[in-house]
Amino acid sequence: MKPVTIAIDGRPIGDGHPPYVICELSANHNGSLDRMLELIDAAAATGCDAIKVQTYRADTMTLDCGRPEFRITGGLWDGRTLYELYAEGSTPYEWHAALFERARKHGVTLFSSPFDASAVALLADLGAPAYKIASFELTDLGLIETVARQGKPMIMSTGLANLAEIDEAVRTARAAGCEEIVLLHCVSSYPAPAADSNLRTIPALRQTFGLPVGLSDHTHGHAVAVASVALGASVIEKHFTLARADGGLDSAFSLEPDEFAALCRAARQAWEALGTVSFDLIGQERSNVMFRRSIFAVRDIAEGEPLSHENVRVIRPGHGLAPKYLNLVLGRRARRRILRGEPIQWDLI
Repeated sequence: MKPVTIAIDGRPIGDGHPPYVICELSANHNGSLDRMLELIDAAAATGCDAIKVQTYRADTMTLDCGRPEFRITGGLWDGRTLYELYAEGSTPYEWHAALFERARKHGVTLFSSPFDASAVALLADLGAPAYKIASFELTDLGLIETVARQGKPMIMSTGLANLAEIDEAVRTARAAGCEEIVLLHCVSSYPAPAADSNLRTIPALRQTFGLPVGLSDHTHGHAVAVASVALGASVIEKHFTLARADGGLDSAFSLEPDEFAALCRAARQAWEALGTVSFDLIGQERSNVMFRRSIFAVRDIAEGEPLSHENVRVIRPGHGLAPKYLNLVLGRRARRRILRGEPIQWDLI
C-alpha cells in the first residue's frame, strides 16, 4: 500500500517515521490550574511529541439530572452522575490560554479534544495545530464536520464504533475538507484489560482506510502500547499523571513521569527495531561470521592419509570449508601434511 503521512506542527506522522507519542492530561488536574501547568512541565520532560487536553463544559456535555439514565453503574465512577463527573473533570475554558503558552515555552505541541462548537471556536482562536475526536463523539457527525472545516489535522479514536461508523466519520471529515486524518484503535473501557486490546485491528484499519493508524491505550503499564508499534501504530496516546497516589478521575490508568518517559524510549526503540526486510549481514554480524562452524583438522594428518571422522571435524571457527562439504571431504587424501588446527580447504586434498 502507498505510504501515507500527515504532519502536526511540522512533525511528520505515518509510514517511515517514529511513533508520535501523545501525553493525555485529561482530568488529572484535580481542579487546579497550578497542577495542570505542573503536568505540562512534567509531560514536556518525558520526551513526548505532544500534550493533549480536553475542552468541554459539563452543561455542554449532559444534563444536571439524577435520573438513572444519567447515573454511572459499575467501574471507577460507579454511582456518580455524568454531570458530576464532567464538572469535576472539565478543563475550564479560561485556563486554556495559559496552557497553550506553557507548552509553547517548552517547545512542545499542545492540542485538545473539543466536544462542541464552542470548544472548537476557543481552540481555533488559540491556534490549535490539530484536533482530536474522542471515541464517544465519533458518531457526532456535526462535530466532526465543524472540526474538519478548521483545516487542521484530525485524530479520531474508534472505540465503541463499528466499521460502518468509522467509515461514516472518515467520509464526513473528508467531505468537509480534511484529508490529514489519523485513526486510533481504542478500547473504551477504563482501565482496559490488555487481553481486550485486539491490536491486530491496527493493520486492518490501515488497510481499509489508507490512513495512518495508532492506538489510544487505557491499559495498565506500557507493554500494550509498545507492542502496537510492531503492528504499525504511528501514534500512541496514553494518559499521564504526576502521581497515581494523588488521585484524580483518570489516575488509575495513567502513567507517572518516569513511566511515561520509559514508554517514549521503548516505543521509539521498537520502531527502530522494525528496520527493513533483510537477509544480509549487518554491523557486527560481518565480523562474527567467522565464528560459524567449518571443517578443521583435529589431528595431524600425514601426506596421502585419508581424511576421516577421526582426523577432521566440523567445529568453530569458520575459516575452513562449510559443514555441508564434510561428506565430500571424507575419504579424500591429504596432498601434504596437514597440522592439527588447520582449516581444511580444497587445495589441501
